[in-house]
Amino acid sequence: MGRIAPRFARVEPRRRAREFVLGLLSDLPRKNCWTLAEHAGNATPDGLQHLLSRARWDADAVRDDLRDFVIEHLQDDKAVLVVDETGDLKKGTATVGVQRQYTGTAGRIENSQVAVYLTYSTPRGHAAIDRELYVPRSWTQDTARCQAAGIPETVHFAMKPALAARMIGRALDAGVLVSWVAGDEVYGTNPHLRAALEHRQLG
Repeated sequence: MGRIAPRFARVEPRRRAREFVLGLLSDLPRKNCWTLAEHAGNATPDGLQHLLSRARWDADAVRDDLRDFVIEHLQDDKAVLVVDETGDLKKGTATVGVQRQYTGTAGRIENSQVAVYLTYSTPRGHAAIDRELYVPRSWTQDTARCQAAGIPETVHFAMKPALAARMIGRALDAGVLVSWVAGDEVYGTNPHLRAALEHRQLG
């Protein structure tokens, strides 16, 4: 936590971030702001909700700090980047990116929010080093809905392989050395992603 502490302008969100991470790493059977707050000894989830929705901190800088930490501890010449997505089942329509869509979490089409993740994997271990939220066209084509949800105007529709290419590029540009990239057929059959990897001389 000391590595990411400077990314928070105030001590309160820094402490909440620590509580949040410890809760996520706990063996709680169900993890949401209420259960994580109770695990931390808080009476309400207000502090954690503030951290996630209103507090000012640099999430992308924290992502980069995490990536650097992972590489320092797991670096290996045979490292592989693994791309995959996961979905979180949601109720309602207000959560950014939520719509009825296929999610492997449920194994069927459900109301969900989907994100694409990039994992650094070596014989010594593996860890997620990047993420991109999948924002469907039903959102990006609705300017008012995006504004109401706080989505920046710079966010445009991108297919999941394009999100994967973006994350892979970020990792390689940061000096992460890998031998190849793995993903299921959604990624492996995409000609644009394959071309980007070939341009980088990656299998």
